[in-house]
Amino acid sequence: MRIDVVTLFPHMLEVLKDYGITGRAISEGLLRLGLWNPRDFTHNRHRSVDDKPYGGGPGMVMSYQPLHDAIRAAKSEHGGKSRVFYLSPQGKCLNQSFAAELAEQYKNIVLVAGRYEGVDERLIDDEIDEELSIGDYVLSGGEVAAMVVIDVITRLLPGALGHEDSALQDTFSGGLLEFPQFTRPEEINDRKVPAVLLSGDHQAILRWRRKQALGRTWQKRPDLLEARELTNEERQLLHEYINEIVNG
Repeated sequence: MRIDVVTLFPHMLEVLKDYGITGRAISEGLLRLGLWNPRDFTHNRHRSVDDKPYGGGPGMVMSYQPLHDAIRAAKSEHGGKSRVFYLSPQGKCLNQSFAAELAEQYKNIVLVAGRYEGVDERLIDDEIDEELSIGDYVLSGGEVAAMVVIDVITRLLPGALGHEDSALQDTFSGGLLEFPQFTRPEEINDRKVPAVLLSGDHQAILRWRRKQALGRTWQKRPDLLEARELTNEERQLLHEYINEIVNG
């Protein structure tokens, strides 16, 4: 997969090449990352990429031409066939299922990181396929949001994680929060690892983990359960979890 980012601060995203899962995915050829600075596409000696907004008001607006040319240059790297996203709090909010859709459906994505008061609306009309948000808040720029999107998508690329089942067990996979995890030592401050995890009974472990995932979601993010149709087995597991909480 190739992801291109149009940004005034490409050095902020260079770190993705050096660390963690994204760094490994890039080094192993699973992900290609292209960075495009609109300043390199300006036609004025000051390399300015913004101007005052028509109608007045505070701040500056990113200009049409440098962004337009940078996006077109990024798209040309893959024959013009790519999905262009503008990172904006007005866009569709990224979640795990949306990220999976992006990872599965697109081989080439262009992310446009805005700054200042945003971009000329005509650029969105002409060049942006979809606006994309990472949450209901405002950032100083789209670079951090771009890093989040890239990290989330990279985890879903085949071969990016150390174990093929890791992504399937992540929080939000399947619409539930992740079950609790434990490692050595078996006892810390008089608290022991649940006995079922030491039993070697894989079916019992899977059942326990499913019950914990359902119960944690019920406690911490009940809105996720409201949007999910539970199977009969899941309803039974959740009922058991709630009884255990109520009865201590």
